[in-house]
Amino acid sequence: MVRKIQASRRALGMNYAIREIAVPAAKLAEQGRELCMLNIGDPNKWDFETPAYFKNALRKAVDHTDNGYGDSQGNPEFRQAIVDREFEKHGTRITPDKVFVTSGVGEGINLLMGALVEEGDEVLVSGPGYPSYHQYVDFYGGKIVSYRLIEDEDWIPDVDMMRKRITDRTKAIVVINPNNPTGAVFDEKVLREIGDLAAEMELPIISDEIYDKITDKPFFSMSRLPSDVTRTILNGFSKVNLMPGWRVGYGYFMDESGMLDDVWEGLMKQCRARICPNVPCQWAAQASLQGPQDYIVDMNRRLRDRARFSYERLNEIPGISVREPQGAFYMFPKVELNGIWENDKQFVLDLMNEEGVVVVHGSGFDPEFGQGHFRTITLPRIEVLANAYDKLERFMIRHKA
Repeated sequence: MVRKIQASRRALGMNYAIREIAVPAAKLAEQGRELCMLNIGDPNKWDFETPAYFKNALRKAVDHTDNGYGDSQGNPEFRQAIVDREFEKHGTRITPDKVFVTSGVGEGINLLMGALVEEGDEVLVSGPGYPSYHQYVDFYGGKIVSYRLIEDEDWIPDVDMMRKRITDRTKAIVVINPNNPTGAVFDEKVLREIGDLAAEMELPIISDEIYDKITDKPFFSMSRLPSDVTRTILNGFSKVNLMPGWRVGYGYFMDESGMLDDVWEGLMKQCRARICPNVPCQWAAQASLQGPQDYIVDMNRRLRDRARFSYERLNEIPGISVREPQGAFYMFPKVELNGIWENDKQFVLDLMNEEGVVVVHGSGFDPEFGQGHFRTITLPRIEVLANAYDKLERFMIRHKA
């Protein structure tokens, strides 16, 4: 008998809902089913295209760099370009020595949690919230403690609940703004309240701001909080810069007190162990920061039209209700399960099997505050969205009859 090696609990315990739902969808596609894939926030799969000068910069990078290893922390010129861009966007003054470059924000989350979390430590994350935080906190032996986003108030963070759920094991507070999966953009007032709480409790904030230029309202970066608030800001190039497959992200520390000195060193050790980020893509991503940004205006206009259409159409469907998104390109509708479906995942699977519309179950974004919902995207053209919503309506009517 051949010996079987057991996989680690850490690996088998990972369940990234956004991609996991693609597994049964792929099986349907293999059977010849036509599917409308509304599960992944990839603008380039629809009618958004990486600007030509970004692509030209990458071609030149391959020819004009030596294609050897780069700096483990990220190329110094690229880190300086990030510093300049953050000042241009938010008036934020940071230094390149506290910037680190990653293979997308996903690697940034992994590196941070690897440096921050010990067995039994707790990290506060919004419910609902981006699943990678759940996955990597758990991977390193920690525990996610969710704080509620208040749906009836356009998904604003419940700061009172956040305070009540802080314990002596809490290591950080994660804020995802603009928010994935709800599409909410948090007001400056509530972000300052979170900053005040973090300073009072001597906790660092991890602020995920990858959608910072995709908003319908003014965006307030947590990098603008007072200096007594210790922060790590995460951002990347997949969304605003329309280069998701290039896998370039970054983070920076704002830590006047030195609270995170050891965490920074632990993060740098991991950066050195992974050798370096992709060198040509860094060169091209730098060009994307320094060239024309007018494409963002057109992108936001199209997304705004599609979000408005989706908001109005989804609220017409029996058993479905949704808050209007203010940023990113997601919506998080509530579905009346009414005992027809055991849970939101069963709802999503039945919708996929019967109508070929692929969305993500809300409990995959938080088992406590995401259940009874699903996440969809507003990236497709309106005629594609209209067809998907017609199928959703037919599905709801059939099961409510």
